[in-house]
Amino acid sequence: MMKNILIAEDSKEIVDVIRLYLEANDVKIIEVNSGKQAMDVFNKMQIHLVLLDIMLPEMNGYEVIKEIRKKSNIPIIFMSAKGQDEDKILGLNLGADDYIVKPFNPLELTARVSAQLRRFYSLGASSDTSLEQIKINNLVLDQRECKLFMDGNEIELTYMEYKLLKLLMNEPGRVFTKSQIFENVWDEEYSYADNTVTVYISKLREKIEVDSKNPKLIKTVRGLGYKFEKANN
Repeated sequence: MMKNILIAEDSKEIVDVIRLYLEANDVKIIEVNSGKQAMDVFNKMQIHLVLLDIMLPEMNGYEVIKEIRKKSNIPIIFMSAKGQDEDKILGLNLGADDYIVKPFNPLELTARVSAQLRRFYSLGASSDTSLEQIKINNLVLDQRECKLFMDGNEIELTYMEYKLLKLLMNEPGRVFTKSQIFENVWDEEYSYADNTVTVYISKLREKIEVDSKNPKLIKTVRGLGYKFEKANN
């Protein structure tokens, strides 16, 4: 099935380069040059992945991702010349699955797009129903629908939050280092200067812990990494 990729970017030159590389991979490109146009397209047709510039007219990229995340967990990759750590952290906190800094190598962008599509749309393909749900205490992670429930109520997760939580809940009690988490969830080589894992752990704690400052589920193992606590007996 051909995937529809929405590119929200006001530089025609950048869009043309992206189109040249991505259309060779059996995808359809939908091009817009403002945030408002991006939302109009998103609301009218099925979009499988969004490449989103931050500095867009009418609605900026931050505003667009907030609106999309109210409705969908599809992969979103920010493309921006804003390359400071705080810019990346803000983008990830708003729900982006990846962040690439301009100018970028189009081959790298193509690889990241392919990885996001593969991860998101291959999940739930297993026919083994015994693996569909992970249940720990009052949490249920539905692996077929990629959803989390707490006491029967759905907790909204971004795709990367889901991937991280799935990794931890699949092996409760196991300590994962930051590098193991990053390389398993983001499928990239870990840089010790990268605080992406810390940001995402914090976001998950805010969603599932009674007190995110005193976590009982996702525990920090000092000097080693993180683990998900085993179920109460």
